Amino acid sequence: MTAVDVARATRSAKRGALVRWLLSYGTFSVPQAAGPIAFALLAMPLTGNPGSGATIVLALTIAQVVGAVPIARLGRNRNAVSFLKALVGIRTLALAAIAMLAAAGAPFSLLIIAAALGGLVNGAAFGYLRSVLNYLVEPSRMPRALGIAATLSEFTFVAAPVAASALGTINPAFALLMLTILGAAPAILLPGVPHAKAPAPVDGSGSLRKPAIYLWLACTMANSALVSSIEIGAVSLAVKYGFPPAMGVIFTVALCVASVTGGGWVSVRNRIPRRSTVFVYLVLMSTGAALIASNLSVVVTIVGAIIVGGFLAPLGTYYSLTLDAQSPPHRKAELFALARTANSIGIILTSACLTLSSLTVTQALATTLIFAATVTVGLASFAGRSSR
Repeated sequence: MTAVDVARATRSAKRGALVRWLLSYGTFSVPQAAGPIAFALLAMPLTGNPGSGATIVLALTIAQVVGAVPIARLGRNRNAVSFLKALVGIRTLALAAIAMLAAAGAPFSLLIIAAALGGLVNGAAFGYLRSVLNYLVEPSRMPRALGIAATLSEFTFVAAPVAASALGTINPAFALLMLTILGAAPAILLPGVPHAKAPAPVDGSGSLRKPAIYLWLACTMANSALVSSIEIGAVSLAVKYGFPPAMGVIFTVALCVASVTGGGWVSVRNRIPRRSTVFVYLVLMSTGAALIASNLSVVVTIVGAIIVGGFLAPLGTYYSLTLDAQSPPHRKAELFALARTANSIGIILTSACLTLSSLTVTQALATTLIFAATVTVGLASFAGRSSR
């Protein structure tokens, strides 16, 4: 075999490994994306109240916040791919247990316990999934890979609830089991990477307590709160405008289509934006949030959702790359798990606000958070320029 053949085979192997990672990334979030509908359908025969499904989602999400960093630390000295597959296996067993317990008519409290066990490893699993990408892609191609990943993730969050609803009409437990199996795909798809192991610390513990890390984690949370306020409040928005509840899908579809478009743009461009450009993105996203919160009309609200969705992938990609650059080499999985935790906290905030107050208050909270993130990034950028 000539050197040219070897180089060609190497490039082909790298492309194949990246495709497998992307498919793993796209399927990893299937249980989470389908959860609100799948768990609601599952809970109804047991409690008589579809709202009980939200309790399962809440248990899973809170456990994810609690377990993300401690579980991620346990894998620091292990191969990242092997540890990730083990975590995915634990999550799969926990979710399958929920389906089987529901089918057997077990007490609802047991379903909540199983959900908490699955959530406990979910944040750390995502952290390792993201960290594995660093071993498969050169830094120059990272924006493109993350842009494609964001597009696949949005497709998952559109398709998974539809699949959960369709399969749930057959049998709710069967629906959750099928979606759980699909979510277990990373355990099979991920390529082996023998060298995917965190290096030993070079200069002490390598603290994650840096202002820059706090800044972008806070921005991640603000983004998540804004997006979830649209997705969770979609039905309430439809009712507020005098439409049937099912018409809430128009707002989520507008958000997701714009997000897919933004992910495609990031992939084609394949560049890391400047800090000033990120600030502009945040200003535009804040404008979209303000349009939604104004409740002027359906058209204005949809335009706001499109603006917000359009900048999700560019901002999410920038946050991921910046956090990667700020992280000590041996703590990347932990930091990505923290990013997942920040994302979950944003969802918890808007979910709790919508449950305890009203849609108007929830929209105001989400808008305030994204405005605060925008102002903070603007001040940090100005301070950075002044110091130079």
